[in-house]
Amino acid sequence: MDQDTKAYLAEDRLHALQSAILYEFKDTAHLHMALVHSSAKEEGLRCNERMEFLGDAVLGMLISDYLYSTFPDFEEGDLSSIKSVVVSCTSLAGKAKEIGLGDFIVLGKGITQRRVIPDSVLCNTFEALVAAIYLDGGVDPSRAFILRLLIPAVDEVLQNKHERNYKSILQHYTQKELSSVPVYRVVKETGPDHEKSFGVVVAVNGTEHGPGAGRTKKDAEQQAARLALETLGLLDPKPAEQP
Repeated sequence: MDQDTKAYLAEDRLHALQSAILYEFKDTAHLHMALVHSSAKEEGLRCNERMEFLGDAVLGMLISDYLYSTFPDFEEGDLSSIKSVVVSCTSLAGKAKEIGLGDFIVLGKGITQRRVIPDSVLCNTFEALVAAIYLDGGVDPSRAFILRLLIPAVDEVLQNKHERNYKSILQHYTQKELSSVPVYRVVKETGPDHEKSFGVVVAVNGTEHGPGAGRTKKDAEQQAARLALETLGLLDPKPAEQP
């Protein structure tokens, strides 16, 4: 184990993280394991992949329970749409940054050489941390930790402050109401490799909507889905930007 890894696992560092998450572990071994990324396996440490699996399940169950209890008039599709945004990788990575989790993750040399920790690593470690709290203290402290951080994200979705997952909303609608799935097609691709721009249309029951534009295919697909939702009357048109 190298010196940097020892520093990350030092008791004072673990104490700092526990202060940040407002939970004190009975057994810090759970916390140790939650912080070890799979890239650090070469250091002879057990990684947090199994804990990611458990944490994802605990997180999904507790958020679903909160949404089900808090919004009794919401349909299944509404609840699923909110949940898909709140527990998305982008959302969880943002919460990981909020509590400074990246400062405590044990990483292999390949990742430590990067200037920025990938969101996927932050998201997975957040899930592992949820599992660590669950294993150490059970459901109640897990719920307290999750809701303290993620209720604001639920509120943002409800107030339309968060970027919606338009593709998820469109897919849910088409599967439920039309017994079909949307089909995306790239119709335009411009610019050099390092600065490409894409145009994408989406077909819903044979009718194409769009094109949506974006710097990545994913962004262009999201915009195409948004335009389709507007055309279908499921979403208010986006206000035109002022010159």
